[in-house]
Amino acid sequence: MNIDKYAVFGNPIEQSRSPLIHQTFAKQRQETIDYQKILGQKGNFSANLDEFFADPNAKGCNITSPFKQDGVKWVTELSPAAVKAGAINTIIRLDENRFRGETTDGPGLVLDLKHQNFNFENARILLIGVGGAARGVILPILEQGVKDITIVNRTKQKATELANWFANDQVCAADFAEVNASLSQPFDLIVNCTSASLSGQVPDISEYVLSRANMVYDMVYLSEPTVFVQLAKTLGVANTSDGLGMLIGQAAHSFKLWRGYMPDIEPVMQQIRRML
Repeated sequence: MNIDKYAVFGNPIEQSRSPLIHQTFAKQRQETIDYQKILGQKGNFSANLDEFFADPNAKGCNITSPFKQDGVKWVTELSPAAVKAGAINTIIRLDENRFRGETTDGPGLVLDLKHQNFNFENARILLIGVGGAARGVILPILEQGVKDITIVNRTKQKATELANWFANDQVCAADFAEVNASLSQPFDLIVNCTSASLSGQVPDISEYVLSRANMVYDMVYLSEPTVFVQLAKTLGVANTSDGLGMLIGQAAHSFKLWRGYMPDIEPVMQQIRRML
């Protein structure tokens, strides 16, 4: 019996719950899949993908930090959303040895924020970081009718390059000094798009700016609230969230691309949260 194989690639990857999430999705339809987590090799990621997809039973994979832009160079085609994002988190095997890159991070984040009753209309958003995670969520957030998105990064040039990529007046760039010195209207949502929390680090955003946000969101999740979420709570931010809901949301969208149906997210969310 041939079993369809999937995997998630990242570095680090040991913390990933993706195998359990996708296995649980499959059980909802009494399907059997093989889903593994694989440590990707920095500087040699294409070889990792070559090896995985050499198996004809390998039907797709997820890609997490720091390989979301590397994956773009490997696939044979990109979805329109992936072209605009310049990053992918999902690869689907097509026929004739073709592979399509997709991005489901943005839909996953939007789904989770809506589940938490965040109001996107005319909202001011601050995204911290310029990696593949940030790239993947900008367009889906813009589509929700927000007022503007500010991308902040230690190196303003990189933030400017990312903002220019989207060629939209609603997307602008700044470095931390500029954001921290600003006395303008508070941000409705601050999203940490970096993986800093995995190593216990907090981005250089000022406590003043953080404290004025209506909601603070960290894309990383751990068994305890991340240091970024803890800081926001300490500063009195009423609404905080880690990235578990986004992870499960993007996983569900990936699963639909592979298997043709949207799994039920809520019971999986409850199960994983109990296990953390």
